[in-house]
Formats: sequence, structure tokens, C-alpha cells
Amino acid sequence: MRRLGDGVEAALHCAVILAALPKGKVLSGKDLAALHGLSESYLLKHLRALTAAKVTEAVPGPRGGYKLMRSAEEISMLEVVEAIDGPGPVYVCREIRQNGNVTTNAACAYKKDCFIKRRMLTAEQQWRDALRSQTLKDLLNDGDVEIGEENKQAVGQFVAEKLR
Repeated sequence: MRRLGDGVEAALHCAVILAALPKGKVLSGKDLAALHGLSESYLLKHLRALTAAKVTEAVPGPRGGYKLMRSAEEISMLEVVEAIDGPGPVYVCREIRQNGNVTTNAACAYKKDCFIKRRMLTAEQQWRDALRSQTLKDLLNDGDVEIGEENKQAVGQFVAEKLR
């Protein structure tokens, strides 16, 4: 199984910040990168992927930036993950059970999909269902409870100074 790309973390954090913006306001990619201590070129690649997936909208111009295309309640965590890492399966079965050096005279015993593959894909589907059921609004609610007031104020002040 492969790991999720680092861009998923960056995209989720940026999406949460965008979800908290006042209606009609945007933040630039440069400001989102500065807020999270990321390189602008690295983050812009992921913001473009979110825009292509219709999670965010890129507002052009000198006062432009990024905003969510829909409300936080309507955007699932899975949409963000798939925008960055793609919708394909995380687990890829290479059928190594058929590649070994042990052979028999019997007809191929592998007439069904690999039982390991079936279980891994079942687990992955449950994982995707869990992410599909959680939204950016859920993450905002978590932040309201779990982020300390001092951090909320610092981020809020940074964002307020950068709003476009």
C-alpha cells in the first residue's frame, strides 16, 4: 500500500482556511503558502489540483486568490484527497502469488481474485466511505474545539490582514 502524498495534508489545511473565510473573500496562494510555511510553487500545484476538481475556485487578477466553490458542508474530505492523489485504488495487487518458483501439475488454482486483494480493497472502500462522510465543516468544528484561543487569534489576524 502506498502512503498518501504530502500534498493531501497541505490541501486539507488550506481548504479548512478557505472554508472559514468571510463570504466573497479570497486568499492568494502566496499567502496560504506563507501561513503554512510551504513553498509557494509546491502549494500552487496542489491548489491547481483542487481547482481542477472543482473544490476551489481561482479568482484571477491582482486582487485574486482562492475560495471554495461550495459550502464547507458540501465538500467531503474524500474530494480533497482524490483531487490531490487521484481516485484510483491505493492498494494495487501485482498477483505475485503467480510469479513464484513453486509449480504443480494441477490446473491453475488462481481462478478467483487474490483473497488478499479482495480484503485490501474492502478495507479501502470502508476508508473512502469514512472520508466521504466527513466534510470540511466537520474539520472546522474540530478546530473550534481543539485549537487554542491564542492560535485562533494569530491565524485569524494573519488571514484578516491578507484578505482580498
